[in-house]
Amino acid sequence: MLLEARVAHPVTEAEAVRLARELYGIAGTAKGLPGEYDDNFHFSAAEGREFVLKVMHPARERSFIDLQCRALLHLAERAPGLPLPRVIPNRSGEIHSEITVADGAKRLVWMLGFVRGTVLAKVRPHTPELLSDLGRFLGEMDAALQTFSHPAAHRELKWDSSRTGWIKEYVPHIADAKRRALVEKFLALYETQVVPVLPRLRRSVIYGDANDYNVLISDPWPQPRKVVGVIDFGDMHHGLTVSEAAIGAAYAILGKEEPLETAAAVVAGYHGAFAIDEQEVAVLYALIGARLAVSVTNSAYRKTVKPDDAYVTVSEAPAWEALERLAKIHPRLAHYTFRAACGLPPVPQGEKICRWLGANAGSFASILDMDVRTAPSNVFDLSVGSTFLGADPTACETSTLTEKIFHEMKRAGASFGVGRYDEPRSLYLSSLFGSGNPREERRTVHLGIDLFVEPGAALRTPLEGVVHAVADNSAPLDYGPVVILQHQTGDGEEFFTLYGHLTKETLGRLEVGQRIGRGEIFARVGAVSENGGWTPHVHFQIILDLLELSTDFPGVAYASQRAVWTSLSPDPNVLLGIPASRFPAKESSLDETLAARHAALGRNLSISYQRPLKIVRGWMQYLYDDTGRAYLDVYNNVPLVGHSHPRVVQAAQAQLALLNTNTRYLHDNVNRYAERLTRLLPAPLRVCFFVNSGSEANELALRLARAHTGRDDVIVLEHAYHGHTNTLIDISPYKFNGPGGRGKKPWVHVALLADDYRGLYRREDQQAGEKYARNVAEILGHTRREGREVAAFIAETLPSVGGQIVFPPAYLANVYHHVRAAGAVCIADEVQVGFGRLGTHFWGFETQDVVPDIVVLGKPIGNAFPLAAVITTPEIANSFNNGMEFFSTFGGNPVACAAGLAVLDVLEEEHLQQHALRIGAHFIEALKKLQERHALIGDVRGSGLFLGIDLVLDRETREAAPRQASYIVNRLRDCGVLAGTDGPHHNVIKLRPPLVFTEADADLFVKALDDILQEDAAQPRS
Repeated sequence: MLLEARVAHPVTEAEAVRLARELYGIAGTAKGLPGEYDDNFHFSAAEGREFVLKVMHPARERSFIDLQCRALLHLAERAPGLPLPRVIPNRSGEIHSEITVADGAKRLVWMLGFVRGTVLAKVRPHTPELLSDLGRFLGEMDAALQTFSHPAAHRELKWDSSRTGWIKEYVPHIADAKRRALVEKFLALYETQVVPVLPRLRRSVIYGDANDYNVLISDPWPQPRKVVGVIDFGDMHHGLTVSEAAIGAAYAILGKEEPLETAAAVVAGYHGAFAIDEQEVAVLYALIGARLAVSVTNSAYRKTVKPDDAYVTVSEAPAWEALERLAKIHPRLAHYTFRAACGLPPVPQGEKICRWLGANAGSFASILDMDVRTAPSNVFDLSVGSTFLGADPTACETSTLTEKIFHEMKRAGASFGVGRYDEPRSLYLSSLFGSGNPREERRTVHLGIDLFVEPGAALRTPLEGVVHAVADNSAPLDYGPVVILQHQTGDGEEFFTLYGHLTKETLGRLEVGQRIGRGEIFARVGAVSENGGWTPHVHFQIILDLLELSTDFPGVAYASQRAVWTSLSPDPNVLLGIPASRFPAKESSLDETLAARHAALGRNLSISYQRPLKIVRGWMQYLYDDTGRAYLDVYNNVPLVGHSHPRVVQAAQAQLALLNTNTRYLHDNVNRYAERLTRLLPAPLRVCFFVNSGSEANELALRLARAHTGRDDVIVLEHAYHGHTNTLIDISPYKFNGPGGRGKKPWVHVALLADDYRGLYRREDQQAGEKYARNVAEILGHTRREGREVAAFIAETLPSVGGQIVFPPAYLANVYHHVRAAGAVCIADEVQVGFGRLGTHFWGFETQDVVPDIVVLGKPIGNAFPLAAVITTPEIANSFNNGMEFFSTFGGNPVACAAGLAVLDVLEEEHLQQHALRIGAHFIEALKKLQERHALIGDVRGSGLFLGIDLVLDRETREAAPRQASYIVNRLRDCGVLAGTDGPHHNVIKLRPPLVFTEADADLFVKALDDILQEDAAQPRS
């Protein structure tokens, strides 16, 4: 099998140039390419033409080269859409030539068109979509090769999966005993699972070498990346058709922490293009392991022949690592996963067993002393988005949860409580269910049904069974004492039932092999002190295949593996028989929710991220999707003091339970809130108007300014956004100059954005603030000469949509001077940055040493409760009191003001402004260190927890990098971190987390960003 190891005289690049000229009439330059046996050259010719010149090893037979050429010609005809190398005939029209080299050996030469791309080994990341596309490419190629044959394809090849047994003779070359044993394990699996079915597996000519150095990937842009070709058809042979998918998967899992997930993506793509039958799916895991075993054994042997050849061992270390990870996966779990990837029921016997259970449902005994089919019960919502549990994780603590559940059962007159099957939960907080790192998935999907009853309640077997396992799993899986019973269907199919959270006494009463009769009491429900620390209940689960896990079988699964594990553990209610009418309708999936949104809501209602999120819960600086995946929120400034902060929630709940009405009635809350708010502002800002949103507040601010000045015109900044009403769209260049906008109205005047990084005047200019302010003065002069008068200048004190801009010193001081001298008023939009977010100051305008005439507050003011405010001077307020009534039905209602007061309490008592200053300083320092390592980061700016990362393609020109910014925020989302982009070029990553954000959170963000910045698509010139 290894005869080709003999050494051949190498062909030089100069000789390659001569051969191309003499044989093909092509002049150019040649550069050697790596190869195990043959000499390959990248040949560059005139007019940008590129080729691969291949000079074969002397041992290569002509028929072997003819096989490759004919196969490529066949593929060009049958699958013209596949970007494969095209065979270039020589000057005589032949597809290959024979030459004699310096040592007198005869060698065959042929030429191919060069397919440009980056080898998969050097591309990061290998997304599921890219891996699926790899499978798709291989599947389309194999589908086209079904009609191809060639005598040379029937050859003896060490990489032929049907001949894997050859490595048995070479395993002793593996020096390490543990590694030898690992290869022997996969060899044994191959011999028991693959060899007996070889005659029944499809065979055809396959490419056979989709390793990560042979697969070519498109450039990073445009996204998504695709497979653009494969190279090196030297391992083409007539072999097992399904080996193509197995080989592609084997190399794809190199370096992956989750090999099964990776392999499944390749298999799914392949099956979508060229169907894999059930027998082939059954041997995929063994074939993947066999390919890697052949690879490492071949490397071990080749090192004895060519110890200094780097090519021989290029994949050895990652292949060993992949084998070790693969060995930890049960073969049947892999089989079920691959079936799911191919759209098959994951567990083959599952449907048969479930049909039998359904047919015999009426004969099963009740698991409790009462008949669970008729006794009153209360089905609890313990899901991630449960309003019963709420957002506070302390509600999941045993004592709290126990009290809530049993109180609700008593209130409802229920004999027992029910916890649902296939329910994503956030109850599982220990490290057993995940690392705790938001970048990683946790196990959340409940695989059983919980029956909540008093401790000591008797448990009966629903059908006859045999004790399969008894154990105290308090430590390994938090089940407490657990029992597994083995059962059989009428035609002998085996399945199991699991009972968790039992009494310690149960362990002493049962023995493995003991037969338990239908309806017989065999266990009791444990108390908190003995059941693993849970609210008293029995966790009841059906298991179709224990996978040799026995009592370690999980009761909670990863949402990404939901299909497989729910197939392994189908709904146990088929045995219990609790009426379906007692269960609420199943929650809509993300796709269903998205479709319903598109059907019912305006299509231009934007959704964040390329892959939308369905968020159902928020707690402090975290958001949780419908599967329980946690996301660190570095983006949403609306929940100023944290999502679902209990102080704010309690204040709003308490007031809502008492009164909420319109503002025509007297109520002390609005007075208290106005007094507290104005104490935080400098004089003469003492008069408050309350509304429901920032848009309403800015609209009202303009009305105040116009009433006071008797004028209409407004000065705004470039790229500004102030709200969604008609008037605010008219003063928001971000909108009126954008898609769907109608352009600037005559009464709107746009001043330069005082951006000292990218703007006209830069940071190093000490007079930048004054110079930018002159532009406002010029506008004022120009409007006056035209006979128009300006009512107001409005600007965010640190523009957010403009790109997280920090004004240069003295900018607003000079602007406000010019504006007031012209008789206009100054409006400070503090919606984004007010309330201590900046750390150094409570209000953004304070950073510029100015006091505005009108201040606008919104979004964070009520911590996501609808509340906004306009604060102004008595003089302006009096001008507005012109006889026209002002009224906002719910602006400043008792509940909103209760929430607003609670926000102020939290800000003060938790010292959140000081916290923002400290965490922000740490965050900025870490980001600036990152900037030193990554050229894409042009600027890091901001204050406290209002920061911007300006991404550039070139630091000298400061050309914006919007594609990379979009890519990064979407990749951060994949990594469990939420951020967004802003700025006129959409290239600034904006960071505005809740003020409870911590140092550890900042570090997590920086680490995630650092990792992503090393990916291909995040390079400045990619």
